[in-house]
Amino acid sequence: MRLGIMLRHFDQHEGGVKVYTREVVRSLIEINRQHEIVLLFRNRQRLGTYRGIDGVQEVLLEGGPILYWDQIKVPRAVKKLGIDVLFNPKYSIPLRAKCKTSWVCHGLDWYAMPQASAFLDRMSHRYLVPRYAAKADALISVSAVTTDHLQKYLQVPRERIHTIYSGLNEGFRTRLSQAELEQVRQRFSLPPRFLLYCGAVYPPKNFTRLIQAYAKVGPAQGIPLVIAGGGNRYLSEHELHEPERQNISEWVKWPGWIENKDLPAFYQMAEGLLLPSLYESVGMPIMEAMACRCPVLTSDRFGTKEISGDAALLVDPESVDAIAAGIDRLLNDRQLRETNIAAGLARAERFSWTHTASELLGVLESL
Repeated sequence: MRLGIMLRHFDQHEGGVKVYTREVVRSLIEINRQHEIVLLFRNRQRLGTYRGIDGVQEVLLEGGPILYWDQIKVPRAVKKLGIDVLFNPKYSIPLRAKCKTSWVCHGLDWYAMPQASAFLDRMSHRYLVPRYAAKADALISVSAVTTDHLQKYLQVPRERIHTIYSGLNEGFRTRLSQAELEQVRQRFSLPPRFLLYCGAVYPPKNFTRLIQAYAKVGPAQGIPLVIAGGGNRYLSEHELHEPERQNISEWVKWPGWIENKDLPAFYQMAEGLLLPSLYESVGMPIMEAMACRCPVLTSDRFGTKEISGDAALLVDPESVDAIAAGIDRLLNDRQLRETNIAAGLARAERFSWTHTASELLGVLESL
Protein backbone atom coordinates (compact mmCIF):
# COMPACT_ATOMS: atom_id res chain seq x y z
CA MET A 1 0.00 0.00 0.00
CA ARG A 2 1.13 3.53 -0.79
CA LEU A 3 -0.18 5.62 2.08
CA GLY A 4 -0.39 9.38 1.54
CA ILE A 5 -0.58 11.68 4.57
CA MET A 6 -1.69 15.32 4.25
CA LEU A 7 0.48 17.54 6.46
CA ARG A 8 -0.33 21.15 5.58
CA HIS A 9 -1.48 21.86 9.13
CA PHE A 10 2.07 21.30 10.42
CA ASP A 11 2.22 25.08 9.98
CA GLN A 12 -0.86 25.92 12.05
CA HIS A 13 -1.05 27.14 15.66
CA GLU A 14 0.27 24.97 18.47
CA GLY A 15 -2.16 22.69 20.25
CA GLY A 16 -3.54 19.20 20.58
CA VAL A 17 -4.13 18.58 16.86
CA LYS A 18 -0.54 19.43 16.03
CA VAL A 19 0.73 17.21 18.86
CA TYR A 20 -1.53 14.40 17.60
CA THR A 21 -0.20 14.74 14.04
CA ARG A 22 3.45 14.82 15.04
CA GLU A 23 3.12 11.84 17.38
CA VAL A 24 0.92 9.66 15.18
CA VAL A 25 3.12 10.19 12.09
CA ARG A 26 6.23 9.33 14.10
CA SER A 27 4.58 6.20 15.48
CA LEU A 28 3.19 5.11 12.10
CA ILE A 29 6.68 5.34 10.65
CA GLU A 30 8.14 3.36 13.57
CA ILE A 31 5.68 0.46 13.32
CA ASN A 32 5.47 0.35 9.52
CA ARG A 33 7.08 -2.74 8.02
CA GLN A 34 5.58 -3.14 4.56
CA HIS A 35 3.99 0.05 3.23
CA GLU A 36 5.32 3.11 1.42
CA ILE A 37 4.46 6.31 3.28
CA VAL A 38 4.20 9.51 1.23
CA LEU A 39 4.18 12.73 3.27
CA LEU A 40 2.58 15.71 1.52
CA PHE A 41 3.90 19.09 2.70
CA ARG A 42 2.74 22.61 1.79
CA ASN A 43 5.74 24.42 3.27
CA ARG A 44 9.22 23.96 1.78
CA GLN A 45 10.81 24.40 5.22
CA ARG A 46 9.21 21.15 6.37
CA LEU A 47 11.15 19.10 3.82
CA GLY A 48 13.80 17.01 5.51
CA THR A 49 11.78 16.39 8.67
CA TYR A 50 11.79 12.65 7.90
CA ARG A 51 14.75 12.53 5.53
CA GLY A 52 16.62 9.24 5.20
CA ILE A 53 13.93 7.00 6.71
CA ASP A 54 13.33 3.79 4.75
CA GLY A 55 9.88 3.57 3.24
CA VAL A 56 9.19 7.31 3.63
CA GLN A 57 8.95 9.80 0.76
CA GLU A 58 8.53 13.54 1.28
CA VAL A 59 6.68 15.48 -1.41
CA LEU A 60 6.33 19.26 -1.61
CA LEU A 61 3.07 20.71 -2.91
CA GLU A 62 4.11 24.26 -2.27
CA GLY A 63 1.82 27.16 -1.42
CA GLY A 64 -1.62 28.06 -2.65
CA PRO A 65 -4.82 28.75 -0.69
CA ILE A 66 -5.85 25.99 1.68
CA LEU A 67 -8.96 24.97 -0.28
CA TYR A 68 -7.00 24.90 -3.55
CA TRP A 69 -4.27 22.82 -1.91
CA ASP A 70 -6.78 20.31 -0.55
CA GLN A 71 -9.05 20.02 -3.56
CA ILE A 72 -6.71 20.55 -6.54
CA LYS A 73 -3.07 19.99 -5.64
CA VAL A 74 -3.55 16.91 -3.46
CA PRO A 75 -5.78 14.98 -5.93
CA ARG A 76 -3.23 15.63 -8.69
CA ALA A 77 -0.49 14.29 -6.43
CA VAL A 78 -2.59 11.25 -5.54
CA LYS A 79 -2.88 10.36 -9.22
CA LYS A 80 0.74 11.14 -10.08
CA LEU A 81 2.20 9.29 -7.09
CA GLY A 82 -0.10 6.28 -7.25
CA ILE A 83 -1.38 6.71 -3.71
CA ASP A 84 -3.78 3.94 -2.64
CA VAL A 85 -5.02 5.41 0.65
CA LEU A 86 -5.02 9.09 1.59
CA PHE A 87 -5.09 10.04 5.28
CA ASN A 88 -5.46 13.45 6.89
CA PRO A 89 -4.75 13.70 10.64
CA LYS A 90 -7.06 16.72 10.67
CA TYR A 91 -10.38 17.65 9.04
CA SER A 92 -10.70 17.65 5.22
CA ILE A 93 -9.99 15.39 2.30
CA PRO A 94 -10.13 15.99 -1.47
CA LEU A 95 -13.68 15.40 -2.58
CA ARG A 96 -12.54 14.05 -5.96
CA ALA A 97 -9.63 11.92 -4.84
CA LYS A 98 -9.45 8.67 -6.82
CA CYS A 99 -8.38 6.55 -3.87
CA LYS A 100 -9.62 5.46 -0.48
CA THR A 101 -9.69 8.27 2.08
CA SER A 102 -9.79 8.76 5.84
CA TRP A 103 -9.53 11.72 8.22
CA VAL A 104 -9.46 12.31 11.97
CA CYS A 105 -12.34 14.04 13.73
CA HIS A 106 -10.90 15.79 16.79
CA GLY A 107 -14.30 16.89 18.04
CA LEU A 108 -17.40 18.73 16.88
CA ASP A 109 -17.57 21.65 19.28
CA TRP A 110 -18.79 23.92 16.48
CA TYR A 111 -21.99 21.86 16.31
CA ALA A 112 -22.38 21.45 20.08
CA MET A 113 -21.50 25.15 20.62
CA PRO A 114 -22.11 26.94 17.28
CA GLN A 115 -22.04 30.36 18.93
CA ALA A 116 -18.40 29.78 19.86
CA SER A 117 -17.06 29.62 16.29
CA ALA A 118 -15.88 32.39 13.99
CA PHE A 119 -18.08 33.16 10.98
CA LEU A 120 -15.77 31.70 8.32
CA ASP A 121 -15.33 28.56 10.38
CA ARG A 122 -19.09 28.19 10.69
CA MET A 123 -19.38 28.37 6.92
CA SER A 124 -16.77 25.64 6.52
CA HIS A 125 -18.46 23.48 9.14
CA ARG A 126 -21.83 23.92 7.49
CA TYR A 127 -20.89 23.37 3.85
CA LEU A 128 -17.59 21.47 3.72
CA VAL A 129 -17.19 19.23 6.77
CA PRO A 130 -20.44 17.31 6.06
CA ARG A 131 -19.11 16.60 2.56
CA TYR A 132 -15.77 15.42 3.94
CA ALA A 133 -17.66 13.11 6.29
CA ALA A 134 -19.82 11.73 3.49
CA LYS A 135 -16.81 11.19 1.20
CA ALA A 136 -14.46 9.44 3.65
CA ASP A 137 -14.24 5.66 3.58
CA ALA A 138 -13.32 5.72 7.26
CA LEU A 139 -13.57 8.38 9.94
CA ILE A 140 -11.21 8.23 12.91
CA SER A 141 -12.89 9.50 16.08
CA VAL A 142 -10.77 10.43 19.10
CA SER A 143 -13.42 9.58 21.71
CA ALA A 144 -16.81 7.94 22.21
CA VAL A 145 -18.31 11.42 22.62
CA THR A 146 -16.96 12.38 19.19
CA THR A 147 -18.31 9.16 17.70
CA ASP A 148 -21.76 9.96 19.08
CA HIS A 149 -21.57 13.49 17.69
CA LEU A 150 -20.52 12.29 14.23
CA GLN A 151 -23.67 10.21 14.15
CA LYS A 152 -25.86 12.93 15.66
CA TYR A 153 -24.69 16.00 13.74
CA LEU A 154 -23.30 14.56 10.48
CA GLN A 155 -25.36 11.37 10.18
CA VAL A 156 -22.27 9.24 9.59
CA PRO A 157 -23.12 5.51 9.68
CA ARG A 158 -21.61 3.86 12.75
CA GLU A 159 -19.81 1.25 10.65
CA ARG A 160 -17.63 3.95 9.03
CA ILE A 161 -16.49 5.42 12.38
CA HIS A 162 -13.52 4.00 14.27
CA THR A 163 -12.97 5.24 17.83
CA ILE A 164 -9.23 5.38 18.49
CA TYR A 165 -7.98 7.32 21.50
CA SER A 166 -5.01 9.65 21.34
CA GLY A 167 -1.74 8.46 22.84
CA LEU A 168 0.64 9.78 25.43
CA ASN A 169 4.31 10.60 24.93
CA GLU A 170 6.50 8.44 27.17
CA GLY A 171 8.25 11.55 28.49
CA PHE A 172 5.23 12.25 30.67
CA ARG A 173 5.69 8.96 32.53
CA THR A 174 9.27 9.78 33.60
CA ARG A 175 9.79 11.12 37.11
CA LEU A 176 12.21 14.04 37.12
CA SER A 177 14.76 14.65 39.86
CA GLN A 178 14.49 17.64 42.17
CA ALA A 179 17.49 19.18 40.39
CA GLU A 180 15.79 18.81 37.01
CA LEU A 181 12.56 20.30 38.35
CA GLU A 182 14.40 23.20 39.92
CA GLN A 183 16.21 23.93 36.67
CA VAL A 184 12.86 24.28 34.88
CA ARG A 185 11.45 26.32 37.76
CA GLN A 186 14.32 28.78 37.53
CA ARG A 187 14.25 28.99 33.74
CA PHE A 188 10.56 29.90 33.66
CA SER A 189 10.52 31.85 36.95
CA LEU A 190 7.84 29.58 38.41
CA PRO A 191 6.65 30.09 42.01
CA PRO A 192 7.27 27.42 44.68
CA ARG A 193 3.62 26.30 44.54
CA PHE A 194 1.10 26.90 41.78
CA LEU A 195 -2.03 25.70 40.03
CA LEU A 196 -1.78 25.05 36.28
CA TYR A 197 -3.90 25.75 33.21
CA CYS A 198 -2.52 24.24 30.01
CA GLY A 199 -3.68 25.15 26.50
CA ALA A 200 -4.76 27.96 24.21
CA VAL A 201 -7.74 30.18 25.01
CA TYR A 202 -10.94 30.08 22.93
CA PRO A 203 -14.63 29.98 23.89
CA PRO A 204 -15.05 26.26 24.71
CA LYS A 205 -12.15 26.50 27.18
CA ASN A 206 -14.32 28.48 29.64
CA PHE A 207 -11.37 30.68 30.60
CA THR A 208 -13.40 33.55 32.07
CA ARG A 209 -15.21 31.33 34.57
CA LEU A 210 -11.95 29.59 35.43
CA ILE A 211 -10.30 32.92 36.32
CA GLN A 212 -13.36 34.08 38.28
CA ALA A 213 -13.38 30.84 40.26
CA TYR A 214 -9.64 30.94 40.88
CA ALA A 215 -9.95 34.55 42.12
CA LYS A 216 -12.28 33.32 44.89
CA VAL A 217 -9.81 30.73 46.18
CA GLY A 218 -6.23 30.88 44.91
CA PRO A 219 -4.93 34.27 46.12
CA ALA A 220 -6.48 33.82 49.57
CA GLN A 221 -4.50 30.58 49.96
CA GLY A 222 -1.32 32.03 48.50
CA ILE A 223 -1.31 29.80 45.40
CA PRO A 224 -0.57 31.49 42.03
CA LEU A 225 -2.05 30.28 38.73
CA VAL A 226 0.35 29.47 35.87
CA ILE A 227 -1.05 29.70 32.33
CA ALA A 228 0.99 27.39 30.06
CA GLY A 229 0.03 28.50 26.57
CA GLY A 230 -2.75 30.99 27.05
CA GLY A 231 -2.78 32.62 23.62
CA ASN A 232 -6.04 33.74 22.04
CA ARG A 233 -6.85 31.24 19.31
CA TYR A 234 -10.09 32.94 18.29
CA LEU A 235 -12.90 35.07 19.77
CA SER A 236 -11.28 35.27 23.21
CA GLU A 237 -8.99 38.30 23.24
CA HIS A 238 -11.23 39.88 25.90
CA GLU A 239 -10.92 36.80 28.11
CA LEU A 240 -7.18 37.27 28.46
CA HIS A 241 -7.87 40.44 30.46
CA GLU A 242 -10.06 38.73 33.06
CA PRO A 243 -7.26 38.61 35.68
CA GLU A 244 -7.08 42.41 35.47
CA ARG A 245 -10.85 42.73 35.88
CA GLN A 246 -10.65 40.48 38.95
CA ASN A 247 -7.68 42.50 40.34
CA ILE A 248 -5.50 39.40 40.56
CA SER A 249 -2.98 40.09 37.78
CA GLU A 250 -0.05 39.63 40.17
CA TRP A 251 -1.27 36.11 40.96
CA VAL A 252 -1.43 34.92 37.34
CA LYS A 253 1.80 33.94 35.57
CA TRP A 254 2.08 33.65 31.77
CA PRO A 255 5.23 31.72 30.72
CA GLY A 256 3.82 31.20 27.19
CA TRP A 257 3.65 28.04 25.12
CA ILE A 258 5.69 25.24 26.71
CA GLU A 259 7.49 22.62 24.62
CA ASN A 260 6.80 18.95 25.34
CA LYS A 261 10.30 18.46 26.73
CA ASP A 262 9.57 20.94 29.56
CA LEU A 263 5.86 20.29 30.08
CA PRO A 264 6.26 17.20 32.34
CA ALA A 265 8.12 19.35 34.86
CA PHE A 266 5.22 21.82 34.98
CA TYR A 267 2.76 19.03 35.75
CA GLN A 268 5.04 17.42 38.32
CA MET A 269 5.51 20.71 40.19
CA ALA A 270 1.87 21.87 40.00
CA GLU A 271 -0.63 21.49 42.85
CA GLY A 272 -3.19 20.52 40.22
CA LEU A 273 -4.39 20.97 36.64
CA LEU A 274 -7.49 23.12 36.12
CA LEU A 275 -9.42 22.37 32.92
CA PRO A 276 -13.14 23.09 33.48
CA SER A 277 -13.93 23.32 29.77
CA LEU A 278 -17.42 23.69 28.34
CA TYR A 279 -16.42 21.27 25.57
CA GLU A 280 -13.47 18.97 24.96
CA SER A 281 -13.47 15.92 22.74
CA VAL A 282 -10.58 14.49 24.76
CA GLY A 283 -8.57 16.98 26.79
CA MET A 284 -5.00 15.84 26.16
CA PRO A 285 -3.63 17.79 29.18
CA ILE A 286 -5.73 15.53 31.41
CA MET A 287 -3.91 12.46 30.13
CA GLU A 288 -0.54 14.19 30.51
CA ALA A 289 -1.28 15.39 34.04
CA MET A 290 -2.46 11.95 35.19
CA ALA A 291 0.77 10.36 33.94
CA CYS A 292 2.74 13.01 35.86
CA ARG A 293 0.95 12.39 39.20
CA CYS A 294 -0.74 15.77 38.98
CA PRO A 295 -4.33 15.80 40.33
CA VAL A 296 -6.95 17.09 37.90
CA LEU A 297 -10.03 19.28 38.14
CA THR A 298 -12.15 19.20 35.00
CA SER A 299 -15.74 19.39 33.76
CA ASP A 300 -18.46 16.81 34.25
CA ARG A 301 -19.37 16.45 30.59
CA PHE A 302 -18.22 15.46 27.09
CA GLY A 303 -14.67 14.20 26.53
CA THR A 304 -13.17 15.44 29.80
CA LYS A 305 -15.52 13.21 31.79
CA GLU A 306 -14.91 10.31 29.40
CA ILE A 307 -11.12 10.52 29.52
CA SER A 308 -10.74 11.20 33.24
CA GLY A 309 -13.32 8.68 34.44
CA ASP A 310 -13.01 8.30 38.22
CA ALA A 311 -9.49 9.76 38.25
CA ALA A 312 -10.38 13.48 38.42
CA LEU A 313 -12.52 15.90 40.37
CA LEU A 314 -15.49 16.69 38.11
CA VAL A 315 -17.35 20.01 38.40
CA ASP A 316 -20.16 21.87 36.64
CA PRO A 317 -18.23 24.16 34.23
CA GLU A 318 -21.12 26.63 34.03
CA SER A 319 -20.98 27.38 37.77
CA VAL A 320 -18.20 29.64 39.03
CA ASP A 321 -19.01 28.61 42.59
CA ALA A 322 -18.75 24.90 41.72
CA ILE A 323 -15.36 25.43 40.08
CA ALA A 324 -14.15 27.48 43.06
CA ALA A 325 -15.31 24.83 45.54
CA GLY A 326 -13.53 22.20 43.44
CA ILE A 327 -10.29 24.18 43.45
CA ASP A 328 -10.50 24.46 47.24
CA ARG A 329 -10.99 20.69 47.56
CA LEU A 330 -8.15 19.99 45.13
CA LEU A 331 -5.81 22.08 47.29
CA ASN A 332 -6.91 20.94 50.74
CA ASP A 333 -8.47 17.47 50.62
CA ARG A 334 -5.43 15.21 51.02
CA GLN A 335 -7.39 11.99 50.65
CA LEU A 336 -8.96 13.22 47.41
CA ARG A 337 -5.57 14.18 46.05
CA GLU A 338 -3.99 10.82 46.88
CA THR A 339 -6.94 8.89 45.43
CA ASN A 340 -6.97 10.89 42.20
CA ILE A 341 -3.22 10.65 41.73
CA ALA A 342 -3.27 6.86 42.10
CA ALA A 343 -6.32 6.48 39.84
CA GLY A 344 -4.82 8.86 37.29
CA LEU A 345 -1.58 6.89 37.06
CA ALA A 346 -3.49 3.69 36.44
CA ARG A 347 -5.76 5.32 33.86
CA ALA A 348 -2.85 6.93 31.98
CA GLU A 349 -1.36 3.48 31.36
CA ARG A 350 -4.00 2.77 28.71
CA PHE A 351 -2.86 5.64 26.45
CA SER A 352 0.03 4.93 24.07
CA TRP A 353 0.93 6.44 20.68
CA THR A 354 2.19 3.04 19.53
CA HIS A 355 -1.23 1.57 20.28
CA THR A 356 -2.97 4.52 18.59
CA ALA A 357 -0.85 4.14 15.45
CA SER A 358 -1.32 0.35 15.37
CA GLU A 359 -5.11 0.65 15.50
CA LEU A 360 -5.06 3.44 12.93
CA LEU A 361 -2.86 1.48 10.53
CA GLY A 362 -5.20 -1.48 10.86
CA VAL A 363 -8.12 0.68 9.75
CA LEU A 364 -6.19 2.13 6.80
CA GLU A 365 -5.05 -1.33 5.71
CA SER A 366 -8.67 -2.54 5.70
CA LEU A 367 -9.84 0.07 3.17
